[in-house]
Amino acid sequence: MTSSAARVDAPSTADGPSALKPLREVRAACPHDCPDTCAIRVTVQDDRVLKLQGDPNHPMTHGALCTKVSRYVERVEHADRVLGPLRRVGPKGSGQFVAVSWDEALDEIATRLKAIAARDPQAILPYSYAGTMGLVQGESMAARFFHRLGASLLDRTICASAGAAGLTATYGGKVGMHTEHFAQSKLILRTETADKCHRHLAIRPGTDGALALALARELIVRDELDHAYIREHLEGFEVLRDRAMPWTLERAAAECGVALEDLRELARDYGAARHGTGAAPAAIRLNYGMQRVHGGGNAVRLVALLPCLIGAWRHAGGGMLLSSSGWFAPVRRDQWLQRPDLLAGRRTRTINMSTIGDDLLRPADPEFGPRIEAIVVYNSNPVAVAPESSKVVRGFQREDLFTVVLEHFLTDTADQADYVLPATTQLEHWDVHTSYGHTDVVINEPALRPRGQARSNAQIFRDLAQRMGFDDPCFQDDDETLARGAVRGIDFAALRQQGWQALEVADAPFAQGGFPTPSGRARVASAEWGVPDYIPNHESAASTPELAQRYPLAMISPPARNFLNSTFVNVRSLRDIEGEPLVEMHPDDAAARSLLDGQTVCVFNDRGRYHCRLRVSTRARPGVVNGLGIWWRKLGLRGTNVNEVTHQRLTDLGRAPTFYDCLVEVGPGDALDAAD
Repeated sequence: MTSSAARVDAPSTADGPSALKPLREVRAACPHDCPDTCAIRVTVQDDRVLKLQGDPNHPMTHGALCTKVSRYVERVEHADRVLGPLRRVGPKGSGQFVAVSWDEALDEIATRLKAIAARDPQAILPYSYAGTMGLVQGESMAARFFHRLGASLLDRTICASAGAAGLTATYGGKVGMHTEHFAQSKLILRTETADKCHRHLAIRPGTDGALALALARELIVRDELDHAYIREHLEGFEVLRDRAMPWTLERAAAECGVALEDLRELARDYGAARHGTGAAPAAIRLNYGMQRVHGGGNAVRLVALLPCLIGAWRHAGGGMLLSSSGWFAPVRRDQWLQRPDLLAGRRTRTINMSTIGDDLLRPADPEFGPRIEAIVVYNSNPVAVAPESSKVVRGFQREDLFTVVLEHFLTDTADQADYVLPATTQLEHWDVHTSYGHTDVVINEPALRPRGQARSNAQIFRDLAQRMGFDDPCFQDDDETLARGAVRGIDFAALRQQGWQALEVADAPFAQGGFPTPSGRARVASAEWGVPDYIPNHESAASTPELAQRYPLAMISPPARNFLNSTFVNVRSLRDIEGEPLVEMHPDDAAARSLLDGQTVCVFNDRGRYHCRLRVSTRARPGVVNGLGIWWRKLGLRGTNVNEVTHQRLTDLGRAPTFYDCLVEVGPGDALDAAD
């Protein structure tokens, strides 16, 4: 994060300053897919933002905003923003639209959806994720609409469901330590911020589970265990011991591709935290990249057991954090917001958002059900972000697929739409946010009038419900009513006044156990989840040796620093910082292929080809390339992005995508094109 604020000059008027309306300061929240969920202050005058800054009084973020969100006003006032409903007039993907009225758009959309629903409402699919993390503009009125319709359900797996399953298997829910208590930790194990840490162990993608088992074994054989904590607050230690004992540090070093002495030092440091007084214990900060591989769910389970072995949970500043979102389960009113009871007993299928490429191309059959005839996309850009995007594009380009997209801009997905409906931005609507990095509820109030004809997501689905003839009283709830009812046990007036309200969570929440499992103890294994183990990648030299001969490089695809997934890619100031799509490669791998820094290269495998610029850097470990994403396809060098080469296979737990479980080769782009 950077401490920053955006300023816009006040408008000049013929009547001078006295004609200006008074300044207003509005409480807001960052809506994006980030654990910080920053509290924001927006200073407004005459429907213009004069200043947008982090709230300096917010204990979690202390007035900091990232470079992206500090420039949020550029998104709101962007010249390319969609400000009225659009209807497609050219081929799908051409981006050729004409402006139409809201009445024309809503009437036609309702007519088409009614006709499809009369045959089978399951042929209609909602597709959404975390374009906003808000409880109101995310899944409130939209969920009510699709439940009432009886549409297919969407399994929202694309980011975090493998890790969520791993945490649930071990701790009983998505819970962990407080972010602010990392400042009290003596030893922090992280998967991010590698450039700033004292020691970075760049293990091979997908080998975190092997590392965790080896650390567990070392703690056991050196007897650096908190036996009382294990006895009182951990189920199944013997099972873990048996699983870990074959994993010597030597074996793990070979599997992870790191030096044996580095693993020995890590094991010594982590084990030594067992002997601390509690003033400076050990903490593990996981992030989501490590669970985007075949064995990602099991890897999270194994890592989550390590703090239990040394009793790190006894102290503030000890334990682990992947997600804190489970702490909000008692206060979030998801059932009221989403109203699954509107299904009225109907059983409808569930489509996994991570396999949308295959599913849009599937014909009707008894196992799958009806072919998908309509898709309504909001808060997402699947053509850019979903894996194996060549199939996603082919699916969206079906002429018999009716596509509606709620958006701010003509994204890759909006280009494929039959109708594009203009949605409000965060500065133009109500919302309430929980977090997956801290334990504060944060309010967002509208600071500006909606630009053009934009309407909030919730309003658009209210309007569609009316035209579909849904007269249930819940479709009359306006956005402020939804915001007021989104959480229980929080004083809404106090929330509006301060901007956030903190949940009551103990500083050391599991010092005496009390995990949200049936027994209150963390657990190694269960009848539902089985015994955790190291599971190698789908694509690797060990799992698929013939494939690895042809495609010897493992690829991970973390987001570019100045984008958030595919959001902000079209903000010129941020795109200028990023420059152009890049793949990072270690100097040894570049030299072996006679590739030069700055050269245009082609990243390829059997699924597709992705052209980008090469950056030769030791940020990439040997044998691994970093394909920085997620650029809009149409802003890439050849109309593709990094997801051209990823695949749709799923994780061991949680049915999540395996973006970082991907073998590729890299060659000179022009030479490969000429060879074709």
